[in-house]
Amino acid sequence: MSSCNNSIPQPLTFVLAGIPGLESSHGWFSVPFFLVFVITMIGNAAILCIIWVEKSLHEPVFLLLAMLSVVDLSLVGVTVPRMLGIFWMNAKDISFNACLAQMFFIPSFYVMESGILLAMAFDRFVAIWYPLRYTTILANNMLVKMALAVLTRAVAVLTPAPILAKRLESFQTHIISYSYCAYMAVVQIACGDISNHIVYGLMVIVTSVGFDLLFIILSYGLILHAVFRIPSWEAGGKALSTCGSHLCVIALFYSPVVFSVLAQILGYHIAPYIQIIIDNLYFLVPPMANPLIYGARTKQMRERVLRILRCHRN
Repeated sequence: MSSCNNSIPQPLTFVLAGIPGLESSHGWFSVPFFLVFVITMIGNAAILCIIWVEKSLHEPVFLLLAMLSVVDLSLVGVTVPRMLGIFWMNAKDISFNACLAQMFFIPSFYVMESGILLAMAFDRFVAIWYPLRYTTILANNMLVKMALAVLTRAVAVLTPAPILAKRLESFQTHIISYSYCAYMAVVQIACGDISNHIVYGLMVIVTSVGFDLLFIILSYGLILHAVFRIPSWEAGGKALSTCGSHLCVIALFYSPVVFSVLAQILGYHIAPYIQIIIDNLYFLVPPMANPLIYGARTKQMRERVLRILRCHRN
């Protein structure tokens, strides 16, 4: 229950605080944020161009990687420019409707990325358990269905967020102690009973990230079971090595979420600015690292990049 003695009506404009407590360091924070933005844009655009041009990469695993790059570009595109505006120009004001839009799109792209990582885990499962039927099972029509399922789930799960937030009538303040319009950050400054909003927020986490992580773990459990049944250790190691890039991306993507959840369950107090920085890592680090990881660890991608560099050098 959140009550207010001096409440204000639903404001036309909110103020984004950026990283509260570290306002004097906003200029320094802008440097890594800007570098992440540039590297993400260049890296993911390069991944998309290489997959588009190289016909040999028109395989399920690389088409899923292309989907991941599109979502990464979208996620960074709707978060970083606004943050840089806060850090560089002190442009903290955001209209209520723009806040609602951020509240929908930012977590939607995050949930889509989680869904694509689950689809990629399924891809590795099929490749190892049913190698002879791999291209048949993961035909283009199946990939389209998976993409539509990922999109539909994100829209269905996150559509209630702006609708529920729109119904909040009074607030303690118009200042949001965050660098973007997070649903729970807005709810926490609202007046009145917010228990339903908290339940909805938990439901979003469980039905998206929690669901995906559970089935990713299950997929890799089955993959390990299949690998250990292979008589040759060399063949088993080779089969498992095809999952290396995906495992790195999964670890990078889910680690901040798991850390935050465990900290709250164990009652460990985290300074607000640390929590906000960790939350920003959800949306910044994986989109930047994904093309670097796949570019470095995937033979076909690495060879194509080296071929392009040799052509430019000649």
